[in-house]
Amino acid sequence: MILIQVFVLFLTSFSPAEAKDTLSQGSSLSVEKPTTDTLVSANGDFSAGFFQVGDNAFCFSVMFTRSQPPTPVWMANRDQPVNGKASTLSLLKSGNLILIDAGRTTFWSTTTFSSSKVHLKLNNNGNLLLQTSQGSILWQSFDSPTDTLLPGQKLTDQAFLLSSRSKTNYSSGFYKLFFDTDNVLKLLYKGPNISSVYWPTPYNTPSTNGRSTFNISRIAILDSYGSFLSSDGFQFSSTDYLAKLHRRLVMDPDGNTRLYSFNEKSNIWEVTWLAIAASCSVHGLCGANSLCAYHPVNGRTCYCMQGFKVKDPNDWTQGCVPEFDEEELTCSNRKKNVSVDYLTLPTTEFYGYESRVYNVASLIECQNICTQLCEDCKGYQLSFNTIRTYNCYPKTVLLNGRDSGPVNGDTYLKLPKETLLSSEKPLKHSPMKCDSNFAQPLNRFYQKPRRNSTLYFLLWFATAVGVLEFTIILVVWFFLFRTNKELPDHEDQRLLLSATGFQRFSYAELKRATKGFSKSQEIGRGSGGVVYKGKLDDDRVAAIKCLSSDANQGEAEFLAELSTIGMLNHMNLIDMWGYCVEGKHKILVYEFMEHGSLADYVSSNTLDWKKRFDVAVGTAKGLAYLHEECLEWVLHCDVKPQNILLDSNFKPKVADFGLSKLLNRDERGSSSGFSRIRGTRGYMAPEWVYNLPITSKVDVYSYGIVVLEMVSGKSAMETHSLDLSSRGIEQRRLVTWVRDVVEGAPNRESWVEAVVDTKLEGEYEISQVEALVKVALQCVHDDMNQRPSMSQVAEMLQPHGKTIPLSFLN
Repeated sequence: MILIQVFVLFLTSFSPAEAKDTLSQGSSLSVEKPTTDTLVSANGDFSAGFFQVGDNAFCFSVMFTRSQPPTPVWMANRDQPVNGKASTLSLLKSGNLILIDAGRTTFWSTTTFSSSKVHLKLNNNGNLLLQTSQGSILWQSFDSPTDTLLPGQKLTDQAFLLSSRSKTNYSSGFYKLFFDTDNVLKLLYKGPNISSVYWPTPYNTPSTNGRSTFNISRIAILDSYGSFLSSDGFQFSSTDYLAKLHRRLVMDPDGNTRLYSFNEKSNIWEVTWLAIAASCSVHGLCGANSLCAYHPVNGRTCYCMQGFKVKDPNDWTQGCVPEFDEEELTCSNRKKNVSVDYLTLPTTEFYGYESRVYNVASLIECQNICTQLCEDCKGYQLSFNTIRTYNCYPKTVLLNGRDSGPVNGDTYLKLPKETLLSSEKPLKHSPMKCDSNFAQPLNRFYQKPRRNSTLYFLLWFATAVGVLEFTIILVVWFFLFRTNKELPDHEDQRLLLSATGFQRFSYAELKRATKGFSKSQEIGRGSGGVVYKGKLDDDRVAAIKCLSSDANQGEAEFLAELSTIGMLNHMNLIDMWGYCVEGKHKILVYEFMEHGSLADYVSSNTLDWKKRFDVAVGTAKGLAYLHEECLEWVLHCDVKPQNILLDSNFKPKVADFGLSKLLNRDERGSSSGFSRIRGTRGYMAPEWVYNLPITSKVDVYSYGIVVLEMVSGKSAMETHSLDLSSRGIEQRRLVTWVRDVVEGAPNRESWVEAVVDTKLEGEYEISQVEALVKVALQCVHDDMNQRPSMSQVAEMLQPHGKTIPLSFLN
């Protein structure tokens, strides 16, 4: 009885405190206790807790609770929701605030540390503060807004507003309110493929727009009375100015910035200011080859121009596609008596994307310019200028089109004459639903299996016995071994890092694990360092990578690699267990892969066809996850057989992110972060050589080379003989060799037999060989835009994936 009382007393001392405005050090908030595990500001206006954003998907959020339903004003993990079971927000003893998913993976963290006591507090203004007992602020939500600015919160060069994808999808959208490098507050559309500033009026100078570039503060602030002031000279007041109300400035999903004031009587948010009155001035709404119109009743409408049809009726951002063959607009077809003509679109404009601006005397002169530009001119815009001539704008792309609002001039759309004569007039479609989802729903289900009563009883019984044994051990530990002395700092850090997925090892521990980094324990060596096999103190076998001092990788790059790998979790990616940083020593600790790298087996008969095909599919899935599924956008930049490891069942895991490039998703298509050529000769995409934009397609190219090596058993680093009959034997690089064999063979069976590795001795699936070769040749296309994405590759290699036509070989 005494034992039970002691155990109850022990558990009571660790029970969670009643929900208040403060979370103490060492405490947690659970997603499964929304009513109790919530912080509430002292005035009751705001709460901080888990907010449901999808099916079994939650974000830790600060919410304005006086509205019904509560209004989220800040989110920690908007782009990676956690599961509705076993997820927690924890304030660790180290001073770090972390958000952990049900799988014990850290989804978000403040990355703070303090030797003093800390606490998390929700203030009356909606600011979530992590501060020490002395009052020093380690982190605050006001410094990293999502789509909302609250009174007293500052907008700076580091703190900007980014819209949600839609009113029901809270992930990051396409519209941004920010201070540009010229110190001016602007609105930017940054879509998957294009970006452009649309407010203030982009074709005016800052001074014409009433803005000043001569400031270095780059700061803007909103107050509770409805006044907004910015350091670039921009300011506004709400329609209910001087009334002290709850307010929020929001970067809305439709690209407009609005000030909302809370009506206490009706309990709703009312718009009291908006940035753009002419809503069609917002860029990116209707997509290419379409026009935006505004009607006071129907609202904003998108419609296709004559000769075009909508690409996706559920997503107007994808615009319209031609109903005619665009080849008809080329100069070569024009010589074949395919004539073009122009459709007049009165008071219509397409902002941007003109090849250049011409000063012309007449409409005919501008039309001739567009005609001579052939397919590089889709149409032209003509407007009268101040010197009594015309400005001619030949358009290379028809984007950001509108026929409502203040439009200066007309647009002339170039079409094949036959299309112009046969097509119907433009048809306006139903109003675009601005709150529609433009992304897949967030589905995270935990399906409960059917309960087996016998099994359930045995499980319950075993659990009860286990709890009893654990209780006894815990009580013994409590009385005999527990002291008031806290763990040393380095031990506390190790436990902390272990809880978040990592362990910080000492150099001495890793030296002991590898027998003094003995040559006999070495399992790999490259330009980035040496990899050793080691046995850790807990008897785990690990791969221990010592980064060389001459590997051109400094502290920042090492930490980038650490954070990159640490965020990833996929069955086809290598798991990292921990790291070591002591002086000049920088070491990574990975799981050990029993069969080493794919490079050891490409030229051997150990891998039968099934294993080779599984390696190709698994590698594709791993790279697809890196490119498209994880929180950040990751480029590997050095895909090769040496970096594809094989476990005990020959299942592949992509490894070695020493050359990886981690970018935010809105930086896709940019190569500005690459200061030098990366990768390995023979596997590098042409973009590296010709200084083209570096995208995920560089990994696609390298993957294609690896697949060709696996199928053929031939090296990409060497040339291979090809019998050309009349011309004799010639040497070809691997890609050219395979392409020539496929194109020169009379049928499928003959080229498959010629390409496939002879060491397989005919033991292979001909349809799988065909699929792999076709996919690989698509992947190694010189034009990166012709290559598929890795997710498309993975889909094509599935049993019921898309078929691949032979036309890509042309």
